[in-house]
Amino acid sequence: MATERSSSQSQPEPTGGTGPGHRRVSMTRSSLGRYEATNVRGGTISIGSGESADFTPVELLLAAIAGCSAVDVDHITSRRAEPIEFEAAAEGEKTSDAERGNHMTDLVVTFTVRFPEGEEGDRARDMLPKAVEMSHDRLCTVSRTVSLGTAVEMRIG
Repeated sequence: MATERSSSQSQPEPTGGTGPGHRRVSMTRSSLGRYEATNVRGGTISIGSGESADFTPVELLLAAIAGCSAVDVDHITSRRAEPIEFEAAAEGEKTSDAERGNHMTDLVVTFTVRFPEGEEGDRARDMLPKAVEMSHDRLCTVSRTVSLGTAVEMRIG
């Protein structure tokens, strides 16, 4: 006998939220070396080739890695105490070689987080290393995808 799946299991998540399901971002050219990316919720971001203040694709990769883990760590630690300071910085070296072409190496995300004094702040401080580890090891889809080396297929539509 076939069982019905709940609507949340059978329908893709239309918001691009944190649950499983298909994700899509479209890009349109605004001028040579400048593009606008749009998500399914209508959010936009300008992307450039490095000749303007717009983020480059590599900077967006770094922002995605730091941002993904920042969201994880913030949600976990803020349950205990609201941070006084919260920064996640991602960096790495862009390099190129004959065998692998252009790529990033030595990727590092550094968290600078401060919590208020007191019991709640102590609980958040105690949780911070575990939250960073959880994000790195299983929660952050972006850094996990990079670490796992997921293939990227290019198509012409």
